[in-house]
Amino acid sequence: MAKGTVWPSESKVYRDRITGLPVTQLTDYKAHSHHLYFTESGWYDGGRRLLFMSDRGNSTNLFTIHLESGEMTQLTEYEDNHYLDACLSPDGTVAYVKVRSAIVALDLNSLEEKTIYECPQGFQIGNLSCAADGSVMTCLQEDLSHRLDLDLGNGYVGHRELMEAAPVSRIIRVQSDGGQAQAVFEDRCFITHINASPTEPWLLTFCHEGPWQLVDHRIWGLDLRTGGTWKIRERLEPREKVGHEFFYPDGVTIGYHGFRENGTNFFGSIRYDNTGMEETDFSFDTWHSHADGISQTVVDGKGDVKTLCLWRKQGADYDGPRVLCELRCSFHSQKVHAHPRFDAAGEHLLFTSDRNGYGNLYLIKLPKDISNLPKLER
Repeated sequence: MAKGTVWPSESKVYRDRITGLPVTQLTDYKAHSHHLYFTESGWYDGGRRLLFMSDRGNSTNLFTIHLESGEMTQLTEYEDNHYLDACLSPDGTVAYVKVRSAIVALDLNSLEEKTIYECPQGFQIGNLSCAADGSVMTCLQEDLSHRLDLDLGNGYVGHRELMEAAPVSRIIRVQSDGGQAQAVFEDRCFITHINASPTEPWLLTFCHEGPWQLVDHRIWGLDLRTGGTWKIRERLEPREKVGHEFFYPDGVTIGYHGFRENGTNFFGSIRYDNTGMEETDFSFDTWHSHADGISQTVVDGKGDVKTLCLWRKQGADYDGPRVLCELRCSFHSQKVHAHPRFDAAGEHLLFTSDRNGYGNLYLIKLPKDISNLPKLER
């Protein structure tokens, strides 16, 4: 399938069987499709278009969907490719794509591609995140696949072993014009989850990866002006798990979720300087949380609670959890993690589910009044 191929709409609407809310299934193909990682917005062109990845033709490529018409366009033409990562430039005109050992700048209008970074031999590229000044941030990890049995994208195989091996990791700033890349931080530690602030070009978070209860500390801040690092949201008790951090739209507040030692789950937020911490407990297990930075938080339930649950702030407190819709997501691999994410206006929620056997994209318009949504009873 060639770059520029136009696919007809696959969109269809169904009523959720728990809440009755209409849910739009955006893709419907016998191969996995999924949106960008939940820390990255894929909406562009004034919110009219959305980036996504799909394995059509037995190779993973980048696509765009026009949300009103449902029409899709293939943006890349990589053969025998199994994984992509991508992020958008601040102005939404360029997608930066990690493909194999390179970072490619893709003009979303002309579909011209330019390689702006090649990974050095012996390393692998981590996720991509675009800084507020337009530079592309990523991390490199020493490639230890020759001596460790690793399949991190499918069930976290080798997750603990890689943490314990303490690979050389570097955080890299790549100029969007393909200029000289700069290593801004290096350590012997499994570093991933690079998140650049959408408003502060000097601010970035990263994580020490591994089982959350075993890493020395999960969420770290990095000042790109000085190279200084600091811990964000210290553990409050031994073996507490905190992670899946993301920036709020203000670019200085960081959202996260976690698990207390007694099994209680929680979501929370804190400023990059460790002030203003707020946390809300709930009683069921989740994989991810996301917040719109204004008044709403969503979590994706796992185990016997396979729903998306919504909280909405009423004054100083949250009303919830309210069941938004059924999820039925297997979480078997990264491609079929739900990764729920609000749009910029906080009016829609995007998620992935393999409820019908294949990963597909789903979009739900959020009701203005959630008081009629059922409360999750445990």
